[in-house]
Amino acid sequence: MDSLLEALGPAIGVSERTFIIQLLLMAGIVVIVAWLFIKRGAKQLAVRRLLVIAFALFFGLAVLFPGMLTRVANLVGVGRGADLLLYATVLVLLGFLALQEARTKAAEKRTTHLARRLAIDEAEPAVEYRDRALHEHDG
Repeated sequence: MDSLLEALGPAIGVSERTFIIQLLLMAGIVVIVAWLFIKRGAKQLAVRRLLVIAFALFFGLAVLFPGMLTRVANLVGVGRGADLLLYATVLVLLGFLALQEARTKAAEKRTTHLARRLAIDEAEPAVEYRDRALHEHDG
């Protein structure tokens, strides 16, 4: 990992610690985007709930121990704890937006399927339609 940082850091003009947070943030974004393309079931629901709990604990600790958040921020190359908190909040927001988008698409698919099924079920049988059309045309 150090050799990767030494090789890439100067090439892209960032310090070693700044590269760490950039790498973590980009990994978070990639995970969120990938999450859009996987199916959700009971396992994913449990993981989401655990992530929400973990994030709530993270915020709670940040409120109770703001100095610790600043130290963690400095370790990963962010100047202030508030900035790290902002980055984490943005990642969580993007995750929830991705989740909501996936839920909306699934709901739209279900609604379309149900509307089509209802239209088929309530459609006039072809024989009755032909008979009615013939009688109207003759009359």
